Amino acid sequence: MTSLRSRIDDEAAVQVARAQTLERLTFHGSGSEYFRIWIVNLLLTIATLGIYSAWAKVRKTRYFYGSTRLAGAGFDYHGKPLAILKGRAIAVACIAGYNLMLNFSVVPGAIIGVLMMLVLPWLLWKSLQFRLYNSSYRGIRFGFRGSPGLAYLAFLLYPIMTFFSLYLLAPLAHREIKKFQHEESRFGNTWFSFHATIGGFYKAYLVGFLIMVGGIILLGIGFASTLSGLALTGGVKHVAASRAGAVILFIFCLYVWLFSIYPIFLTMIQNLVWNNTRLGPHRFESNLKWGRMSFITITNLLAIVLTLGLFIPFAAVRSMKYRIESMTLLPAASLDDFIALEQDEASAAGEGMADLLDFDLSL
Repeated sequence: MTSLRSRIDDEAAVQVARAQTLERLTFHGSGSEYFRIWIVNLLLTIATLGIYSAWAKVRKTRYFYGSTRLAGAGFDYHGKPLAILKGRAIAVACIAGYNLMLNFSVVPGAIIGVLMMLVLPWLLWKSLQFRLYNSSYRGIRFGFRGSPGLAYLAFLLYPIMTFFSLYLLAPLAHREIKKFQHEESRFGNTWFSFHATIGGFYKAYLVGFLIMVGGIILLGIGFASTLSGLALTGGVKHVAASRAGAVILFIFCLYVWLFSIYPIFLTMIQNLVWNNTRLGPHRFESNLKWGRMSFITITNLLAIVLTLGLFIPFAAVRSMKYRIESMTLLPAASLDDFIALEQDEASAAGEGMADLLDFDLSL
């Protein structure tokens, strides 16, 4: 009895200590604040024929970074609009050239398409470097190492394998992309690590697939029952009109159901990815809930439709707030001590990525 009580006391003490060391991420943005940024960005982007979109991205990113807080401090974004504009100009030129060549001949267009596909992994790699190098927390920059070879494996080889396997290798490709993104990232001089298994990704995909198929089967049964009931009623014209209405309702319900699958899948993937990510000895936890995420997504869609798009900034804040506040950092030691140590080491080592290619495709 004494041993059991002692064990319970020990577990309680562990839970108390764990609760004291939890550092929950919080999001302090509001829909009304972001609406003002969003509407100005939209109007200026339209007025400048898209040129202002680079400045719009920087304003948006800085707002969301600054509104996200960990242990009382916000994040910062240091990206330069001109660098982003240059990357977008290159992307637009490539796409325009591809479409132009297709109008003249399929062969040159296909060649340009293949060349774009071959250069895309390298651009994505550079984009990740740009994005992380221009992100910081408490004055310490993030960074991304990687290599062209790893980028081509993650962003070209695995997607090609997925296509030729009739998407049976999609969970494997997804896992390798996330592994590349996380294991090549760092905060200061401390590297992230990624421990999710291939089996975990296959399980998430399988559960999502079964939920999707199960919902489609139930909708199909309901639709078939409705048609059978209509067949027993009299009046050819009445039955035909009712059947047309049933078909429209079935398509609408099917669309809503397929749209609802995305937040469920997103929930599983975010929890899987971040529950298996470490920053040095420090762990992360993600506790997104299917029901809550689906409710936010569906109500956001309805509100956007009813307001003719004006609810978009409010929807973005609602979704981001829930996703961020479901995240928790579990430091292995005091976070203040960790940050101070990283600050000293980073300043002594210097930033080896200062000469990065100043270019971002915003992908």
